[in-house]
Amino acid sequence: MTAITTDVPAGRWDLKPEPTTGTQLRALGTLTGRRLALSLRNPRAILLPLATPVLIALVIAPALGQAVGHINGIVYMTYVAVGTAALVVPLSCMQAGLGVIVDRKSGAQPDLLAAPVPRPLLVLANMGAALVASGLQLGALMVFSALRGAAFHLTASGLAWFVGAALGLAIAMYGVAETLANRIGEEEEYVNAIPTLGIAPWFFAGALFPISFMPAWLADIAKVLPATQAVALMRYGLVDPRATDLHAIWGLSNTQLMAGLSLFVLIAYASVFTLVAIRVFTRKAVR
Repeated sequence: MTAITTDVPAGRWDLKPEPTTGTQLRALGTLTGRRLALSLRNPRAILLPLATPVLIALVIAPALGQAVGHINGIVYMTYVAVGTAALVVPLSCMQAGLGVIVDRKSGAQPDLLAAPVPRPLLVLANMGAALVASGLQLGALMVFSALRGAAFHLTASGLAWFVGAALGLAIAMYGVAETLANRIGEEEEYVNAIPTLGIAPWFFAGALFPISFMPAWLADIAKVLPATQAVALMRYGLVDPRATDLHAIWGLSNTQLMAGLSLFVLIAYASVFTLVAIRVFTRKAVR
């Protein structure tokens, strides 16, 4: 008996081609749209998160402005309005982490994990939706602050510094939120972590008063917080061309160099926390 063998080209056994960059970008857009549809599925989901920044812009910041007057030559209402961005953005990103837990327990995440989608795209899609939501809240804060009387000095370069700082802070904080959401099993436990990680750093970030008003050892701790770097950079971009807050952090005379250093720190935080979030999500998904 003679065995007959047939040579089959090696490529014939390939199950599927490697996804192209275009395919991955389309998948990312689809996943981001899905998360946005879940997060902003009705008017209540859109309007309620905007209540806090609007309240701060219309009531709290003006009242504090009348009580304090000026800090570093800046009207205190304007000073607080910019500083409050470091509260609105982290809170929005931390709240987005709740959606990750809900999606894992009762949503479509198990089905998505079974689909031929690179798992990092799931994290990046969730992050994209969180950036949109936090951008809406930040935009509401700044618009209503301006309508209430805050004085912003808008320039192209200043706006670029502001947006860069906001993006860096948002990406970093969402990385923290995604990591916690995949390490914590219950919504109640996650909610308890939000004040510590989303609110507490704001009080030390120079949002309400310069960090130089604090004890030296506490100011040194504040300097390494991403919120402190973001507040200093955002104030430099919109209201303080003298870069008083940046000088309190870096102590240099070159404002552009100090701004670049703060932006670099935020990019480093954002990169590290995002990579950690992807790693934790991937390891959680294979269990």
